[in-house]
Amino acid sequence: MRPYEIMVIYDADLEESDIRAAVDQATELLKSNGAEIGTVDFWGKRRFAYRLNHKWEGYYVVLQTKAEPAATDELGRMLSLADEVLRHKVLRIPEHVYGKLGTPAET
Repeated sequence: MRPYEIMVIYDADLEESDIRAAVDQATELLKSNGAEIGTVDFWGKRRFAYRLNHKWEGYYVVLQTKAEPAATDELGRMLSLADEVLRHKVLRIPEHVYGKLGTPAET
């Protein structure tokens, strides 16, 4: 299994309970494909530098997981079809970075 970091920007007009339900759905999809869920970080609402899908702000969520490439491909497909998702990005990260979400940068 490989470590990944996934950032998802949800529509800020949604209720927080709806956003948490969507994140739970995404993590359940990963778990059903054999992934190990790491840290889930809810950043909250952030203003965009420019309009994105006619919106000025979005709700950011970052999560880390260890999964097979097929599981992240399926998650990417699900996120691209979801109406509540404005943007998403799945990145493969180095093994030594996994689990350090939200910690200060090393100097």
